[in-house]
Amino acid sequence: MDAVRTSPAAHLGATPVTSATGYRAGIVGAGFMGRVHARAVLVSGGQVVGVTTGSADTAAEAAGRLGAQRGYADVAALVDADDIDVIHVCTPNHLHHEVTMAALAAGKHVVCEKPLATTAAAARELVATQTAAGLVGAVPFVYRFHPMVREARQRVREGGLGRITLAHGSYLQDWLSDAADDNWRVDPALGGTSRAFADIGSHWCDLLEFVTGHRILAVSAQAATVNAERGSRAVTTEDVVTLQLRTDGGILGAAVISQVSPGRKNRLLLEVSGAEGTLTFDQEQPEKLWHGRRASSECLVRDPDTGGSDAAPYHRLPAGHAQGYQDCFDAFVADTAAAVAGRAPAGLPTFADGARSVDVVEAVLRSVRTQQWTDVAA
Repeated sequence: MDAVRTSPAAHLGATPVTSATGYRAGIVGAGFMGRVHARAVLVSGGQVVGVTTGSADTAAEAAGRLGAQRGYADVAALVDADDIDVIHVCTPNHLHHEVTMAALAAGKHVVCEKPLATTAAAARELVATQTAAGLVGAVPFVYRFHPMVREARQRVREGGLGRITLAHGSYLQDWLSDAADDNWRVDPALGGTSRAFADIGSHWCDLLEFVTGHRILAVSAQAATVNAERGSRAVTTEDVVTLQLRTDGGILGAAVISQVSPGRKNRLLLEVSGAEGTLTFDQEQPEKLWHGRRASSECLVRDPDTGGSDAAPYHRLPAGHAQGYQDCFDAFVADTAAAVAGRAPAGLPTFADGARSVDVVEAVLRSVRTQQWTDVAA
């Protein structure tokens, strides 16, 4: 990336990091994720040229909140703007395919929130369209950008754990644990037929495949809707999923996914075991990586001076100064900017990764329906 420069995002509490000078973004959607994307663009030295919320009035207000230069009345006007190069799609899930196709047709690179689409067929169409157009397509599986995740991945790939045999963990949240809690994601017309697994289980599966280098071949899953009603709404999407899996490299695994676990705010845990050791990463304690061995164990602390080479580009602060979720997002956008500039870094999650995730989600849903082991599409 280019030299560090001052970001225009001081009002967002941003700290400039490596620059993405020349990265000119338009953001579709101005909720929580829109704000996260906007901050990451600005922190990386790019510009948020425009934002749209589907309304001229609310877009103007959103532009002020997100540090954008202007608001746009609709998606068509935003994607056709000559001074925007990259569209960030931060809408409800059912609009991902439509907005992304419009952006690709306009010749724009795209960052699309996951799920890339609500069906595997639609996700594959996006991959084919983006590839044929020669444009960058990225999906923010941002937990890949924790330095200690990169540390774990390097240790696995260098053989530090021996032959990998087991992986397990969970992704637990509590924001929908009460029957009074509601959100657009609960509605399958807006969020898709899977909620908890598509929303957060997808992150766990991506992290498993990213760290181990294995691909999930087959799954056996159960799901439950704990709160069958939310207010006056009947709920058909799942609150909880329990999952068994096997990979192409012989790993057996299991995971628990829940959005109704009181006290668990965003607990993503992955443990990988091999013949010679075990690594454990907990996203709520992202500065640490536990490395267990039969004879001894150690807790590694994030430190640019002692970490591996794969983690080195993602240490944004000195040791002892905690990095977190937004830092991961900042790094993701910086790597996307590098890809747009023709220097795609290793590990950038692409549209192909997004489509792969939708394939896993659909296999989980089929397994829930049939109560049988189900293959993941190749």
